[in-house]
Amino acid sequence: MRTLVITPTYDEADNIEEFLRRTRAAVPDADVMVVDDSSPDGTADIAERVGAELGRITVFRRPGKDGLGVAYRAGISRGLDEGYDVICHLDADLSHDPAVLPGLIGRLDADGADLVIGSRYVAGGSIPNWPFRRRALSKMGNLYAGLVLGTSVRDNTSGYRVYRADALRAIDYSKTRAKGYGFMIETAYLVWQTGGTVVESPIAFTDRVRGHSKMTLHVAAEELALVTGWGLRDRFRRLVGRFRRH
Repeated sequence: MRTLVITPTYDEADNIEEFLRRTRAAVPDADVMVVDDSSPDGTADIAERVGAELGRITVFRRPGKDGLGVAYRAGISRGLDEGYDVICHLDADLSHDPAVLPGLIGRLDADGADLVIGSRYVAGGSIPNWPFRRRALSKMGNLYAGLVLGTSVRDNTSGYRVYRADALRAIDYSKTRAKGYGFMIETAYLVWQTGGTVVESPIAFTDRVRGHSKMTLHVAAEELALVTGWGLRDRFRRLVGRFRRH
């Protein structure tokens, strides 16, 4: 299977070289795409230099910072157009360990999965060194998303993922609407909603040691608003469907 690993970047100059070297070591047969939103710190230049050395690494320079979901859609679109069978994505800040990638990819066949999520909230998953408040907010947000959307996914917001390309085509990912971190919730929900198999595999999520997190309270509030809207919309559709059948 032809495999593409996508990582979106903005101001990751401190991390991108180590990320690329560790990713190449973990999945030597995969191609890597860095989707950079015009980082002012030179992230794309570093990625191109390392890519020239390691090979099979491309840098997709976008004109500006439009949001994580927009960057993912752009990268996935290129990956599907180029005929990849498996599309993975993870963060370049080293909070996601690239060494775990082969195990996640292997579960596509082992579990007959369409989407494998690197999950913090299944047995064996962990979030080392997170303060209680941050851990509680994350767990509550994921629990809320699962309850409102009616899925069994426990880590809806994880950005460490492996998709079958056919599953992305089946959900028509290009019509997703979330611009930020809500993209992860939306795509997992759509795969589940279209009858795809979603599997969660445990990971340790290590907080970044260099650079700054892009997650803010505004972004978190946007996610919750999107989830609420999707849940209400789909419940309304089901009610209308029942009314029409009777």
